[in-house]
This record gives sequence, structure tokens and C-alpha cells, in this order.
Amino acid sequence: MASSGSDAVRSRQQFQNALGLALDSLRAHKLRSFLTLLGIIIGVASVILVGAAIDGVGVYADQSTSKAFGAESFIVARVAGAGLSRREYFDRLKHNKPIQSDDLRFVKSIAGDDVLYSPYRNHTSDVKREDQICENTNITGVSADLAVIRDVAVSDGRFFTDQEERARLPVAVIGQTVRDQLFAPGSMPLGQTIRIEGIDFTVVGVLDKLGSAFGNDQDKMLYIPSGAFDRLYGPGLGFQVFARPRPGSGLTMNQALDETRVAFRTRFHTRPGDTDQFDTLTPDAIRGFIDQVLGMVAAVVVPITCISLVVGGIVIMNIMLVSVTERTSEIGLRKSLGARREDILLQILIEAVTLAVAGGSLGVGLGGALTLVIGRLISLPLHISLGYVVLSIGVSSVVGITSGWYPAARASKLDPVVALRAD
Repeated sequence: MASSGSDAVRSRQQFQNALGLALDSLRAHKLRSFLTLLGIIIGVASVILVGAAIDGVGVYADQSTSKAFGAESFIVARVAGAGLSRREYFDRLKHNKPIQSDDLRFVKSIAGDDVLYSPYRNHTSDVKREDQICENTNITGVSADLAVIRDVAVSDGRFFTDQEERARLPVAVIGQTVRDQLFAPGSMPLGQTIRIEGIDFTVVGVLDKLGSAFGNDQDKMLYIPSGAFDRLYGPGLGFQVFARPRPGSGLTMNQALDETRVAFRTRFHTRPGDTDQFDTLTPDAIRGFIDQVLGMVAAVVVPITCISLVVGGIVIMNIMLVSVTERTSEIGLRKSLGARREDILLQILIEAVTLAVAGGSLGVGLGGALTLVIGRLISLPLHISLGYVVLSIGVSSVVGITSGWYPAARASKLDPVVALRAD
């Protein structure tokens, strides 16, 4: 027991001495140590920044998906899959049937007591008011229930009603960009008219600001009743259907989706065992696709970024070899005074690891600062992930041990007589 205790004390003292000598050596060559650290600092900061960007894009995509879908809504359409290849898209277009008004009425007659449904059609056109124009506005024809289905928030006024929809009244709920471009600052657009395809529409509401998603202005849009949309652009070749469980029905989104699938399969006379003749899309499917894409990006980009850490490790190895050469006489003197091979090995190795860990820590700080600055400049919610911090520090530590091992082993094997003769 006494022997093991003395061994522990000796090991601790040996480590403290080696650490002190390593730190003294780094302080004696401050500029060289800092330049050596640069490779590790830049590498770690790059890993942190790339990881923050990947996580930030994921959060941004989740927020955009929530805005587009609402809390519990899903889509039924002829083609609505996420991440489809060109071939898959055309195969589904050939196999699936377009959804028409009669189809939606049939589905409502079966599942409408439990599920809310709204047609959803888009057209891009200019919207005018007097001498003002809002070009390339996204005009969307929907039912009044869409306000509940997609949790549509209205900052001024209201969404149009069922009665206005059934009467095909020319009313509109406009986005903030449309408001800004057609109406003077501070003016109230409610009750005012705008012109779509030469037809006057009365503004009954203004949507909350949504911002942009992947470069698209989500506020450059307006909602009009689906009947009024048909009067402008005709019935078309079909539409998407947004749906969600009716509040108070007690159904989950998946249960509502199952009821909807049964209703559409019945409408399209789909036999048991045959595939659906329509597509469905849920927020979870979109998030899963986004996570898959970001995972592929991370699998490619992060290892490439970590290469800079390997380069930093090579720099540390070169500097440590130079350091060993400069201190050959010192090492010979220490060995002649009784220093063991392990003492020399530990000193050089600690010096290399200290460089790597110090560079990793500074790199984390630099990466965090850059993340905050860039996140504010581009208005993207960048998030520093603990996983990427651990990865960067871990890799830099491994790089330090690996790059320091060869110089340390070389120094520990020096013959003290030959080393003392060195200039």
C-alpha cells in the first residue's frame, strides 16, 4: 500500500514538473507558439461555424415548415412528396388522379364531421390599386377553414367567412408586402379595394408578417375565396387540399389522415392492396427529408473541415521537432542527471497537447463569436451545438497527442553523451 502511494505521488510530481517545463517552453517562444496555434484555432472555429450553420438551417427549416403547415395540418394532392426525383414525380403524375371540387365534396360528406378541409390553388399575378402595383403576387384560393387549418394569424381585420366563400364574394386577406406596396404608410387598408385581373376585391384583413423562407417573400401574397379564384382563373386541372383534425373531434393528425385516405380511396374506387391514387404530405415528412439532407451535408462538409485540424497537427509536429532539435543539449543534461525516458517523453507530449488544447479552446471562442456576428448579419438562427464543440475539442486533442508523439519519442531516445555534445 505504501509503495502504491509513493508511486502515485511520484507520478503526480512527474506530471506537474513536465507540465511546468512545457508551459515555460511555450512562454519562452510566444510568437512561435501563437503561430503554431493558428492552424488549430482556424480549424476548430471552422467546425463550430459549419456545425452552427447546419443546425441553424435545420431550425430555420422547422420554423418555415411550421408557418407553412400550421400545428396539425397535412396536405393531400395529386403529387405532394418531399424530395422526389424527376422520374418519381412523373410516375406519380401518371398514376395519381387530380383532385377536383366534386372529389372534395365527397370526402367532406364522409369525414367532414371530424376533419376540416380546404382547397388550395395558387396563381401569380400583379395586384393593383390606383397607380400602385405589387408585381408577381402569390394569389391563393382557399376556403374560410384554412384560417384554422394553418393557424393563419391576422394582424388587422379578419379572415373571410363561410358565407363570403359560398357567395363567391370578391374579398381578400393581404400580406404585409402587398399592404406596404399598395397603401401609404400608416393608412388603414381595411374596406379599401384592390384590383386582381381587372376585378375589384375588398380588403377584409391583413396577415401577420411571416418574413422570407429560403429567399421567397412569404408576405407577397393574399388569400381570396376559392369560388372567387375559380371565377378569375377557371376550375383548373385540380388542386391541393389542406386538412387537419376538427377542433373538439379528439382525433390526432395521423388519425385524421387515415380517415382522409379512406375517403379518397373510396372516391377513387381504389381496390384493397392497391396503392393510393393520390399523395399525402405531413410536416414530419418534410422535417425528415430536411434532416436527411442536412445529415448528408454534415457527413461531407464536417470531415472536410476537420482536415484543417490535421494540417494544424502537422504544423505542431514540425514545430515540436524544431523544439527538440533546439533543446538537444538540455535533454542530454536532464538525462545525465537522472531523468528517465518517460520524463522526457511526457514533457514533450504535454507541450504538444497543451498547444492543441489551447488552440481548440481559442477556436471554440472564435467560432462562437463568428456565429453570433454572422447570425445577426444574415438573420439566420445559428445555434452552437454541444456535439460540434465536443467533436472539435476531441479532434484537436487527438491531433495534439498524435503530432506530439513522434517528436517526444525521438527526444526520449537521445543518447545523453551525444546530446551533450550538440551545439
